Amino acid sequence: MATMNGTTDVRQEITAKPASSAGGQATAGSRATAGSQATARRTELAAFLRTRRERIAPEDVGLPPGTRRRTAGLRREELAQLAGVGVTWYTWLEQGRKINASVQVLDAVARTLRLDATERAHLFRLADLPGAAATPASCGDCPLPPEVQQILDAIPLPASVLTERFDLIAWNAIYASLFPGLTGAPPDERNTILAILTSPTCCTPMQDPDDHCIALTAQLRASYGRHVGDPAWTHFIRRLEALSPTFAATWAAHDVAQPTNSTKHFRHATLGPINVTSTGFAVAAVPGARMVIYTPDDEQSRNAIARLAAGDQLTARFPCWPKHNHREERTVAAAIAP
Repeated sequence: MATMNGTTDVRQEITAKPASSAGGQATAGSRATAGSQATARRTELAAFLRTRRERIAPEDVGLPPGTRRRTAGLRREELAQLAGVGVTWYTWLEQGRKINASVQVLDAVARTLRLDATERAHLFRLADLPGAAATPASCGDCPLPPEVQQILDAIPLPASVLTERFDLIAWNAIYASLFPGLTGAPPDERNTILAILTSPTCCTPMQDPDDHCIALTAQLRASYGRHVGDPAWTHFIRRLEALSPTFAATWAAHDVAQPTNSTKHFRHATLGPINVTSTGFAVAAVPGARMVIYTPDDEQSRNAIARLAAGDQLTARFPCWPKHNHREERTVAAAIAP
């Protein structure tokens, strides 16, 4: 099949996906839910492709920059030509239309867009290619085994367990001393990103909350690819967008990332700055959950964490704590209210 510009594509036909055979057991409600989730995935896919295309300058791929470009990055027809796919097919894909996409063709698009491994997996999840990017089971209400809490309590370092949406589900006393507002919130309000966005600047435990929020948002976007169309996730994202221009702008960029070891800069009310490296480990009993342990990076931080591990200064709070504690709780509650 020749493309509109005369090149030969990688043999991807423009066809509608066949309707799934739900059988006599399926209800109208379940079919409607599946349909809405598929539509949400295609919308997310379209936006992701557009942002990836716009970040590639024509000169980066050997094309002249031109003088009449209305937007940054490659044009759709240029991307299609470079990937060896049909212009019409790619245009429809980026418009979120209901079309088929093979592994071969998406690989060509991913290479042209210079996607890294995380972005490629995200692309395949959004394209809903069976087996191309495995989706783990949802955590739901999976109980945390009691031995996990025992492990946390035995670790003489700040440590916690987070879901892939950054909901806090377990922690030790050292972690609680650094994040008293988060650990003291009602269970359905214990979310790391939400806490970063709503903590007053005078008593936030993060020295660089905006940078931390940007890093977590890219990881959240990658996890969201496995939950596109889920009402709980959609509501959560919309609340965060309303709370923070920084989050909204970062979310709109469609950057994705996987959790990695990274440097964090905390501060304690009486012990001062604490610089650590975060290391995550999967918790097999709760799909998608990770145990995150913070190890000190310098002598000052080692001494501060050692004092906390010994029980010293665990209950110390910033002077404004009595005033801001209740305000923070009301802010968090308003942010997640339906």
